[in-house]
Amino acid sequence: QVQLVESGGGLVQAGGSLRLSCAASGRTISSYAMGWFRQAPGKEREFIAAINAAISWRAGNEYYADSVKGRFTLSRDNAKNTVYLQMNSLNAEDTAVYYCAAGRGVGSRDLAAYDYWGQGTQVTVSS
Repeated sequence: QVQLVESGGGLVQAGGSLRLSCAASGRTISSYAMGWFRQAPGKEREFIAAINAAISWRAGNEYYADSVKGRFTLSRDNAKNTVYLQMNSLNAEDTAVYYCAAGRGVGSRDLAAYDYWGQGTQVTVSS
């Protein structure tokens, strides 16, 4: 079992930055692909970014949704068992609840590929 707890959300002005954290417990995250997703009111949960498990083929490869590419950066600190999502140049369309997730092997855009989910953290961008 892996427990995931997100933090770092909040209210930010358009053009600003936030860094989300996802602290894991129970298992080491290096064994898992880690993903970030978000869900805006009235919309489906969507893929944001993912990174392959450190022990997988193409370990450490990162993947991003086109909507955040160049603005968001995912990173993983295996020593702290934590993944981060650095978000820059935020705009109102980035307002959502952000979730981290842990899955097997290779990072995926598919929600079904992830076995464990955090409770989410709210990000609100004011225009």
